[in-house]
Amino acid sequence: MQHQLKSISKAGIPEAIAKVELYRYLNEPEEAESICRDILAIEPEQQLARRMLGLSITDQFLGISGDRYEECRSIFQSLRDPYERFYYTGLFLERRAKAQLRNGVAAHILLPLVEEALQNFAEAEKIRPIGNDDSILRWNRCVRLLESYPEFHAQHPGPTSFESSDTPPIPTRTRGLTH
Repeated sequence: MQHQLKSISKAGIPEAIAKVELYRYLNEPEEAESICRDILAIEPEQQLARRMLGLSITDQFLGISGDRYEECRSIFQSLRDPYERFYYTGLFLERRAKAQLRNGVAAHILLPLVEEALQNFAEAEKIRPIGNDDSILRWNRCVRLLESYPEFHAQHPGPTSFESSDTPPIPTRTRGLTH
């Protein structure tokens, strides 16, 4: 037997939005995501549901390739308000970097993500609503993240970084290794 999805009513959208917030607070992002998809099925341009869908997806990030990064970026890039586009894209990038960091990805590899997040927060700050310092708070969190992992700024030679010899450069920092 095949089951069909049922549509919610447009009148039920405000209550559905409240349930999305509740499920996110309860750390049940899959439920929140499902409700956002129900809302967007009947009102595809509902901006709050789009934003919360993207947040629900970032709540599920594990730092693996199946984390739906491009879907999430696309959701935040589709927000109509320029401030929200910058702010939530920055938040997506920050959460992606932190999830990958927790999953063991080397910090120096994630530096471009954090820098892109910082760029988005800086753009959001320029056009933020009066009294809204969220972009500054997120900027500061990213700076503190960079400060808490010296590996973000460690020298890591790439395969083409050798200058005039075949000898690789001496690492500036060795971690846990003795020679």
